Amino acid sequence: MTTRAGAGPLRRLVVLRHAKSSWPEGVPDELRPLAARGRRDAPAAGRALAESDCLPDLAICSTAVRTRQTWDLAAGQWGTPPPVRYDSRVYAADVPELLEVVREVSAEVETLLLVGHNPGLEELVLELAGGGLDDTLDQVRAKFPTSAIAVLAWHGTKWAELGPGAALLTEVTVARGRKP
Repeated sequence: MTTRAGAGPLRRLVVLRHAKSSWPEGVPDELRPLAARGRRDAPAAGRALAESDCLPDLAICSTAVRTRQTWDLAAGQWGTPPPVRYDSRVYAADVPELLEVVREVSAEVETLLLVGHNPGLEELVLELAGGGLDDTLDQVRAKFPTSAIAVLAWHGTKWAELGPGAALLTEVTVARGRKP
């Protein structure tokens, strides 16, 4: 692993790709809602985050309908959801735009959840990960499907310090709910 050791507290960036969306005819991309499978998978993502002790101090969510619905259903699995900030820059963002959003986060936040879209999220995870536990990097390189969760851990005094190769990819999960 080539992860750079940093000073400061352990921080985690939890990246959640929105759950499966539908493709209604005539609906603009940003307004597409979750499909039935997405409405099952998003709560499973919330449960997975709770079970792995990755509940965030703050969530930043794209303004697209499918990401907002994913957030609502995932956070509904927790007793007290953290504050959420909806940021239009996360929609259709590339790595530099996503990093700009993350680097603006207050130093008081130790675990940040970013709810967004591919290909930006997958590319962000691969850019930030200087190494990974087990086969986590291979999993992300192969596919970062809907409802995928990646956990990046790093040490730093503020989010503005987070850069390429600075984190360790500790976990990758694909949350799937059960059909009724």
